[in-house]
Amino acid sequence: MNTIVYTPDLHLDGHFAATIGCFDGLHRGHQHLLRQLADAAAVRGQRTLVVTFDRHPRQTLQPAWQPQLITTLAERQALLDETGIDTLVILPFTVELARLTAHEFMGSILRNRLSVSTLLTGYDNRFGCRTAHDDGLRPYDDYRRYGATIGLDVLLAEPLIVDGEAVSSSRVRRLLGEGSVRQAARCLGRPYTLAGRVVHGDGIGRTLGFPTANLAPDDPCKLIPRPGVYAVSVGMVCDGERQYRPAVMNIGTRPTFGSHNLTLEVYVLDFSADLYGQELTVAFHERLRNEQHFDGVEALRQQLEADAEEAKEVMRRQLVTDAEETKEVMRRMGEEDVSPKDGGDLP
Repeated sequence: MNTIVYTPDLHLDGHFAATIGCFDGLHRGHQHLLRQLADAAAVRGQRTLVVTFDRHPRQTLQPAWQPQLITTLAERQALLDETGIDTLVILPFTVELARLTAHEFMGSILRNRLSVSTLLTGYDNRFGCRTAHDDGLRPYDDYRRYGATIGLDVLLAEPLIVDGEAVSSSRVRRLLGEGSVRQAARCLGRPYTLAGRVVHGDGIGRTLGFPTANLAPDDPCKLIPRPGVYAVSVGMVCDGERQYRPAVMNIGTRPTFGSHNLTLEVYVLDFSADLYGQELTVAFHERLRNEQHFDGVEALRQQLEADAEEAKEVMRRQLVTDAEETKEVMRRMGEEDVSPKDGGDLP
């Protein structure tokens, strides 16, 4: 994937089929959109182009507002790179850019600077500054009508429906805010992850026999799931190798000890090495319970033991599920390797 940060003097050569958006989370709905983009580009003999922003547009329009991001820009770039698109253009979302109308953006940037010939827009996508001349058309109809005047073919993408509802970034945020991490993973196509560095805490977990790593998120704008106890897996570098280990994470204020500050503590199962200063990536698999107040330390310790056993069971089930899904993929691949009886081309 060729990644370009947009500048006013940028001019791309060729013909591109493009789509534009924040792509926060790069969830299954986005993945579905990008597959449609690849199909549209292939039919027209064009290359694929994704246009995204260096920040959430609202951060420019309302500087005091702090987003709740599913993915950072770096995470989005890495995920987009896996999709096989040809080019990614990152637009710095400035006040000047925000002032462009949809027509100005389509003509001056998409058509003239980025050589976009085909624009695939999501079912709920809207861009450009609204004007007093907006005539009530839904965005797609307006984009298609204006695109026809500048040689830009505008297509409408089909949404992805999961469990009766379109997959969207707002839906994923809502699920994470509810603590429904398994349902969020179903929409994302992978577990939700949170990266951060291990910092010193007060050592309470160690005195209970459950040494925890206190995590300081790398990006303060990353969404923190609803407070509670979760079965997670932790990615870390151990003995020079990247490893993933089952763990229990507590997000909360530790009410048993009278604390009021939100902390993120992870207990890595069957692991005793020093993690201070390490960078960890936590993947959320299942919510185990709410955070709660215990009458004493012993009651808390017993609950932590139960949490650890339940987390192990969750991860065992996850391994079985992963194995079954792998077998299903291999089975389908085997079926696709069989030549069609009618002698036609393979898909």
